[in-house]
Amino acid sequence: QVQLVESGGGLVQTGGSLRLSCAASGRTFSSYAMGWFRQAPGKERDFVAAISWSGDITNYADSVKGRFTISRDNSKNTVYLQMNSLKPEDTAVYYCAAVLSTSEYYTTRAAQLYDYWGQGTQVTVSS
Repeated sequence: QVQLVESGGGLVQTGGSLRLSCAASGRTFSSYAMGWFRQAPGKERDFVAAISWSGDITNYADSVKGRFTISRDNSKNTVYLQMNSLKPEDTAVYYCAAVLSTSEYYTTRAAQLYDYWGQGTQVTVSS
């Protein structure tokens, strides 16, 4: 069992930055590939970024590539999402998720494959 708790959301102006954190419980965090997803009001949950359990492989949605950076610190059981050059269309509830992985290179964009989810943190970008 893994419990995930996101933090770091808030209100920011266009062009600003935020760093989201996702703290995981459990001793096997390093066995999980991690992902960030977001859901805007009235829309489906969309993939944002993913990282392998080793941290060596990352994967980004085209809409955030070059602006967002996913990283992890396995010693702190935490995954991060650094968000720069924020736009109003980035406004959403952001969720982190974990999927058990046997490969240090594994990542996935498929929400249905993730085993555990956090409760979400709101990010609002004002124009």
